[in-house]
Amino acid sequence: MEFFWYIILGIMLTAYVVLDGYDFGAGIIHLFMAKTEADKKAITKSIGPFWDANEVWLIAAGGVLFFAFPILYASSFSGFYLPLIIVLWLIIYRAVGLELRGQFKNSMWESFWDRAFGIASLLLALFFGTALGNVIRGVNLGGVQNGESLYEAHYFFLPLWNAEFSPLSERLGVIDWFTILIGVIAVVALAIHGGNWIILKTNASINERLKSVIFKLNILLIVLIIVSFVVWPIVTENPFKNFIETPLLWFFPAIALSGVIGLMKVKSFKKDGYGFLFSSLFLVGALASSFISIFPKLLPSTNSINPSLTIYNASADEYGLNVGVIWFIFAAILVVLYMFVQYRVFRGKLDDIDYGDH
Repeated sequence: MEFFWYIILGIMLTAYVVLDGYDFGAGIIHLFMAKTEADKKAITKSIGPFWDANEVWLIAAGGVLFFAFPILYASSFSGFYLPLIIVLWLIIYRAVGLELRGQFKNSMWESFWDRAFGIASLLLALFFGTALGNVIRGVNLGGVQNGESLYEAHYFFLPLWNAEFSPLSERLGVIDWFTILIGVIAVVALAIHGGNWIILKTNASINERLKSVIFKLNILLIVLIIVSFVVWPIVTENPFKNFIETPLLWFFPAIALSGVIGLMKVKSFKKDGYGFLFSSLFLVGALASSFISIFPKLLPSTNSINPSLTIYNASADEYGLNVGVIWFIFAAILVVLYMFVQYRVFRGKLDDIDYGDH
């Protein structure tokens, strides 16, 4: 049953990245490429009916984490308290930027909230990528210093960065050169994803130029991925162990690879949806591969004194996990119905909807 809830948690987090990821990417494109009022409105209209619903996936994933893996929930929300608060404020700041921008017809007012929306979107992509880097790298569970634990075995505390800015230091920080690398990969990948969404849902004047930008960003993404594969074994021990032991799992890196290869043809796609399909494939494959690389760990320990948090030692009791399945089925049906109706109603191009002027 622990494995079942691990899969559900992974699916929810992946759904959040794919769905809210195009919101963040659209915000990044809005920040750097939208120069005319028509293009700015086209971008906000493309995400207008979806962005707040997409954020619910993060709340749902947090709920599953709290229910199925309460020890991990307590540990993570304690150790990552500062960056989580920053993320919360960025989510609020971004939402406020979208909602307040159209309240007054004033160039200074509109420019301020445009930048709020774009900068918050970029920083959220960076912080969520950095968070993934922290999970892959692991944390100093128990706060071990000089061979002794300062806290209980499953607790930790991380400052934003350490003096060495290194993932190999005993006193780790949230930000180091490895986690920043993963964060930059996230920014580039979501900018590509958001650009493909804009092309799919609008007829904005920047769409043709956007295809060239996506092509260049995809090349940068490939370079960054290669760099990450080179340094990954330096940061974590045997990161490809699960793939070597179970070769069928290479299917998921192959999905990610097919995504970046497909995006190399973004300039010649005859249908606007192909780009979004390939960027989604990359995100799904990359996240699944990341989760598989640390399985059965949920949060690796970087010291040899306190064990890593796994799906077995961090889970709730068996009775609770079994009962939760019943309620999950009802919730899943409601979510599927809601998303079907939502994307059915707002199918096609969204240039003519009225979002953004309220």
